[in-house]
Amino acid sequence: MNIGVPRYLVVGLAAVFSAYHLVLAGYSLIRGIPFSAGPIFLAMIIYAVASAVSLLPWGPTRIPVWMAGLNLAVVIALPLLVSGQLDPHLENGYGTWYVAAVGTLMTITSTRRRHTFAWIGVGFLVVQTVLWAGPGELANIGVIGSVVWVGISHVLSYAMAKASRDAQRFALAEREATDWQAAQEAHVFERQFRLGQTSSMALEMLRTIEDANGDLTEEQRKECLHLEGAIRDEIRGRKLLNDAVREQVMSARRRGAIVTLLDEGGLDDLSDEDLERVLNRLAEALAGTDADKVIARTVPEGSDVAITVVGLRTVGDDSASALGQEALEDDEVNLWLEIPRSAVAAPAAPAI
Repeated sequence: MNIGVPRYLVVGLAAVFSAYHLVLAGYSLIRGIPFSAGPIFLAMIIYAVASAVSLLPWGPTRIPVWMAGLNLAVVIALPLLVSGQLDPHLENGYGTWYVAAVGTLMTITSTRRRHTFAWIGVGFLVVQTVLWAGPGELANIGVIGSVVWVGISHVLSYAMAKASRDAQRFALAEREATDWQAAQEAHVFERQFRLGQTSSMALEMLRTIEDANGDLTEEQRKECLHLEGAIRDEIRGRKLLNDAVREQVMSARRRGAIVTLLDEGGLDDLSDEDLERVLNRLAEALAGTDADKVIARTVPEGSDVAITVVGLRTVGDDSASALGQEALEDDEVNLWLEIPRSAVAAPAAPAI
């Protein structure tokens, strides 16, 4: 975010002022004020060239150092060229046009963020005027006014730069505040959604617990555990759930299987149609296995596979148990399935 006035307006005003000083110089020549016209013409030419080059688009604001140095050389040359053709003891009128020209050129230099060069330029003008006509002429021929122009330009340039920096900081703070507010609203929405979902899932069981005064049967206690697992699925396996998957997961748990759903991202790029196809295939896999442990996990984006499903059956050593030792249990793979992202992808690995 930048704060400022239109560039064409600033450049136009500066060009008008610069041209006005050249008009005054021409008028002084017509009136015959300078002793010789040659140095005046030279001064007019170098001033016009320096002003035109300074107003070119040298970037956002700052002109190159060499350009600022050229302007400084011009404002040193102008007083020497013009004042040498004037009588300091007479009323020179518009013959002292170079004073305002120096002020204008140094104001442009200061506005283009080369303040040191501008102050050196008007400083030289002050010293040259004192040596040429005495301190009393500083106000009479407008030297003080030129110094004031540069001072105002410096202050305004600093103020505009500071305002632009402040505006950028405020814009950044506003974006951060907006992001924070959006995050808070998302947290509130997610919390309310989870509370509503948990309430709808657990309401019937909570009423049963209330009616029984907490004295539940063994089957009811198991159902509470199944319900707790379903609520956990809504948090850990959110993208892996649709009505068909929920039904098959609950059926597997009721027959004693341990089912784990892990949504680790990777399904967000799927369309609604592909996501429903993938989840229905997961539900079919859950319905078709008698594994004791089933783990369904999403696959990160970039893979042709959307979900991997692993089913394990627990096997034990009965002879060890008969000898009074602890049973040695191991897991064998009962199901291995890779569900592809796309319906035209390579066929998924068959179930074992």
